[in-house]
Amino acid sequence: MSESRAVSKVATLVKLVATVVVAGALVAGMMLPFVGGSGLVARNSASLLDALPVELTDQTPNGITTVKAADGSIITNFYENNRTPVTADQISPIMKQAIVDIEDSRFYDHNGLDVQGTLRALAANIAAGGVAEGGSTLTQQLVKQTLLQTADTPEEREAADEQTVGRKLREARLALALEETYSKDEILTRYLNIAYFGAGAYGIQAAAQRYFSVNAIDLNLAQASVLAGLVQSPTNDDPLANPENAQARRDTVLARMNQLGHITDQELADTTAQPVVTAEGQPPARNCVGASIGGFFCSYLLSYLTGTLNMTQQQIDNGGYTIQTTLRPDMQATGDQAVLNTLPMGDSLAGIYTAVQPGTGHVLAMSVNRQFCSDAANPACESVVLNTAASQGSGSTYKVFTAAAALEQGYSQYYTLTTGNTYTSRIYKNGGKPYTVSNAGNYPATLDMVKALYMSSNTYFLGLEDALGSVEAPVRIAQRMGLSSIDGIADQIVAENRGSFTLGPEATSPLALTSAYSTLAASGTQCDPTPVTAITDRNGQPATLPDGTPINTGDSCNAEAIPAGVANTLNQILRKDVEPGNSGQTAGRAYVSGHQIAGKTGTTQSNWSAAFVGYTPEYTASVMVLNPKENQDIGGFGGGKPATIWRDAMAPILEAGPTAEFPPADDTIANGNTRQVPSCGSPSECQSAITGAGLRYAGQTDVDSDQPAGTLVGTNPPAGSRVQQGGSVSVQVSNGSGFSAPPAQPATPADPNAPDTNGDGQPG
Repeated sequence: MSESRAVSKVATLVKLVATVVVAGALVAGMMLPFVGGSGLVARNSASLLDALPVELTDQTPNGITTVKAADGSIITNFYENNRTPVTADQISPIMKQAIVDIEDSRFYDHNGLDVQGTLRALAANIAAGGVAEGGSTLTQQLVKQTLLQTADTPEEREAADEQTVGRKLREARLALALEETYSKDEILTRYLNIAYFGAGAYGIQAAAQRYFSVNAIDLNLAQASVLAGLVQSPTNDDPLANPENAQARRDTVLARMNQLGHITDQELADTTAQPVVTAEGQPPARNCVGASIGGFFCSYLLSYLTGTLNMTQQQIDNGGYTIQTTLRPDMQATGDQAVLNTLPMGDSLAGIYTAVQPGTGHVLAMSVNRQFCSDAANPACESVVLNTAASQGSGSTYKVFTAAAALEQGYSQYYTLTTGNTYTSRIYKNGGKPYTVSNAGNYPATLDMVKALYMSSNTYFLGLEDALGSVEAPVRIAQRMGLSSIDGIADQIVAENRGSFTLGPEATSPLALTSAYSTLAASGTQCDPTPVTAITDRNGQPATLPDGTPINTGDSCNAEAIPAGVANTLNQILRKDVEPGNSGQTAGRAYVSGHQIAGKTGTTQSNWSAAFVGYTPEYTASVMVLNPKENQDIGGFGGGKPATIWRDAMAPILEAGPTAEFPPADDTIANGNTRQVPSCGSPSECQSAITGAGLRYAGQTDVDSDQPAGTLVGTNPPAGSRVQQGGSVSVQVSNGSGFSAPPAQPATPADPNAPDTNGDGQPG
């Protein structure tokens, strides 16, 4: 025996002697009420119960917090200690017997403090020349471990473990109080749920899984005796790392059980003849790095729990909650594959796919061509949730906000501007200079709002901002729709009257962008993004904050954040950007046959980022492609990589089931302040009809015609077309000076020998 080990054993024996002394002192103290005062009155149980801290009045320690996907599958767990509490009937009887026999054989006889047992342990340890039996009762050990494991500060942990008579007295007193409060079976179950068995396993269920890959109820004698022996020295007797030590300790436990008559001589012989056989199980997945799917979603969830719901990390790690999330594993899987189809893992360009459910705000998936990890040297690792980060703009996706503001103010979808391919604003400035923009390509000089939106004309939308007179309306409607990533700079954008707002240069969060477009998909109902639908405690009850405040996991929605008519009208316009048959559309690559899909592309200056947001009534998803670390030309536009990723991600989801159709456009909104030019039968009738429609009658215009003078030929603009309210309409009337048709000439008979020149089977 080495000198240091001998010293250690002597020190342990000294502690046992001290325990005996403390036990005697406590017994003497407990007897004082019997020999003093005004009567022979025993100390009542209430005085002992008063000493119990709240940690000891909770019968079961909390386990790990489990995070579940929308389909109930487990994403990951949060925990400081790997523990899964079990009830008394979920622990095998042989396990209970083994731990009692080796740790506290008089457990069912004493009241929490066992002087006789301590003296016996002292004698056994002196005889063995080391620690063969423990000196504290299981109840005392439960007190100590509970106070240690629930300590919130280093000072509390030190107080729970300090080697002083005062601590021992308090521990013994609390043990007596526990015995008065709970049954023996409850105390034993609590002890087995809190004891540390090594290898990161706290509690008997975690230990059974860790060492033998079985549940606590299924432990046999050989396994139970190993685990019972572990609590004294979990590291030294670890059966995975030190099987010889574990076997020796197991045999000690078995001998004690035989000595007490709880196993037969044959059971003793058969079990000790065998080596310790383990079946190592892995600890439960832990934290977001260990997530089975959706690591970035998991990290977003954690920040939401602490930042929005005000939970603490300690509460999450030690609360034993079940967190029901909104993550759709099928959508996460297709999103993960879609980004990798276009951009390889760890590419300098990040493909960022983010999906939300309209009408609830439930975040359905977050995919990036990265792994969620913190190795800075590995380009495939990323610890920042790029789905929520705002680093680059999203380009022309912001034109939707300008269009929404115009529709809300009464401009119609037919509002027409002639801006050409280069346009200089009449209102907005570039510093002290005129603000001029150009189109990326050749566009018709004159466009209405519908074509300008799905063809994505820069000049039209700067002209539309001119018509609005200020950038405030587009900015505020973007905020109302949920574009929260501009909240911190919105007032500055308005104060500076940045005409560039409609072109989307502002740093944009993909999640915020998705959320804003989901307001359109939900016919104007805006919902804050949320990754969680319920948090329950270990008893299945709604969780609360430490101060008792209920944790609000309900959806946060605002109906009519924008008028339903505005949203539905925009949805019908934006379908033209995706669905086939619209010349000049930019997002045709995103189309999935058989489904109504609306969307908008965007590309920033110098092609530093590109985006596409597509949606159906059931799903809204955005894709942004950018370099999150530096400016880089992404090599294309929003209708390229982003639209392709969107289709790859969403096609399997849309094809798996039917999708709804969008509500029709609101005619009142679509027409806005325009009026339809009426048809009419005479100049006088037309004048009345035109002014009655809210248009200005501009008088008559004579046209050449072979009709008699004064005959109504039509209106300019023609009947049925749309003109801004108050616009001019003239009536076209024949001046009778047109040339009449020449008289008919007799037909010339066809030459029967002439060749068939027009393919009708006849000569000529």
